[in-house]
Amino acid sequence: MRTYLVVIDDSPEASLALRFAARRAARTGGGIAVLAILPQQDFVAFGGVQATIEAEAREHAERLIAAAAAAVMSEANITAQTMVKSGKPTEAVCEVIRENEDISALVLATAASGAPGPLVTYFTGQDAGTLPCPVMLVPGGIDIARLDALS
Repeated sequence: MRTYLVVIDDSPEASLALRFAARRAARTGGGIAVLAILPQQDFVAFGGVQATIEAEAREHAERLIAAAAAAVMSEANITAQTMVKSGKPTEAVCEVIRENEDISALVLATAASGAPGPLVTYFTGQDAGTLPCPVMLVPGGIDIARLDALS
């Protein structure tokens, strides 16, 4: 099945990418995979503190993907596959794509203004040609009606 991979976080851009991917999947008979990435900790706290930090990060990620899955169901009547990975975001995305042959596109959204985020920068840079699937970029400043018309 053609599956669109969306990396979800708290940004408004992630919601745009998710909406585009959900509508596209509904129109093409595809599926949606939603990935939340747990950030790497820059420091190691004492045992109990570190465990609490990691548990809170996982709970936050699980809330994000649950909300994203509900949005996909509402928008496109599709049950999204959800995943939480730890580590460097670019490596986590590459790992998911490598492990799932059904992923036919990585859908990212750019920021409405300012510099693009690290995933957009990485996946549209010099290594873009090494991916086994296309990268779809949704402009962060796009009007919802226009987004819906395009998807």
